[in-house]
Amino acid sequence: MPAVTVEDTTALPRVPLPAPRTVRRRTRTVTTAPSGFEGEGFPVRRAFAGVDLRALDPFIHMDQMGEVEYAPGEPKGTSWHPHRGFETVTYIIDGTFEHADSHGGGGTISNGDTQWMTAGGGVLHIERPPEQLVASGGLFHGLQLWVNLPRAQKWVEPRYQDLRAESSVLLASPDAGAFLRVIAGDVAGQRGPGSTYTPMAMVHATVSPGATLDLPWRPDFNALVYVLSGAGSVGIDGAPVRTGQLAVLGPGDTVTVRGALHQESRTPALDVVILGGRPIREPIAMYGPFVMNSRQEVMDAFTDHQAGRLGSIPAQYGRRESVPHGDLRGETGQTTDADA
Repeated sequence: MPAVTVEDTTALPRVPLPAPRTVRRRTRTVTTAPSGFEGEGFPVRRAFAGVDLRALDPFIHMDQMGEVEYAPGEPKGTSWHPHRGFETVTYIIDGTFEHADSHGGGGTISNGDTQWMTAGGGVLHIERPPEQLVASGGLFHGLQLWVNLPRAQKWVEPRYQDLRAESSVLLASPDAGAFLRVIAGDVAGQRGPGSTYTPMAMVHATVSPGATLDLPWRPDFNALVYVLSGAGSVGIDGAPVRTGQLAVLGPGDTVTVRGALHQESRTPALDVVILGGRPIREPIAMYGPFVMNSRQEVMDAFTDHQAGRLGSIPAQYGRRESVPHGDLRGETGQTTDADA
């Protein structure tokens, strides 16, 4: 059960009904996220695995972290590692995570909070569970999204946004069968708290069994629906989806999500993250923790990191070396021309 809930969805502002002649988006593809491990060994689902980067643009990577019930001593995080050229968005649905970076950002996020880090020209950071969670164990569930930066903004000064759960904009569908948490972007006439360089929107929606959400969506944005838990369907064509699957939708004005009438006992509703953004359509060269426009820029990022030009670990955290390859995402390297 997500931490951010309300007792009465009928008291919330409503998503408007679809306008006449609204074009509801169709489903292009549905893929299933493979499972793996990140950082020091915490379980993840690779939400975007196997999907063409051109269909994801401006997004480049997303991990669903958990859902896992840790025993005492089991919670894990990452070591210090670098990033350059994009933004990381860490949304904690249940549980607690700590963050610190070489630019002075950081803090503890839990139960619906979001940490938005713009790596820009380069930063070192670390993510880990707090000591009390390591000692006690407990529920942990969240996701981390990587948002690309356009060429003109890849070298911006790093920044950190601490978005508390209570700052999320809460909405309901017209019949109150769906409950929405708007984290970023303009959605249904409401604006989420996240400040973005790349025009985009991010929504966490809980859709009750048998309910339908028709969400107005900017026609110049792409549209992705990732299932955190539960079962249902997406698109005007009603493509079936379940936990750990990503639907890529085609063009249109509205994203449609329906909750299956019958859900598993441990997932009383369909929980999805709806993402969209204006495609950047620039070449992408990515390897490990760096997302740039050319292979040479990626090589330069490794050189700059080894020379200490991406920042240094703050003194209070000791002198542990940062991991050159950072999070092991994209370890084989990947290059694409988004204009192709």
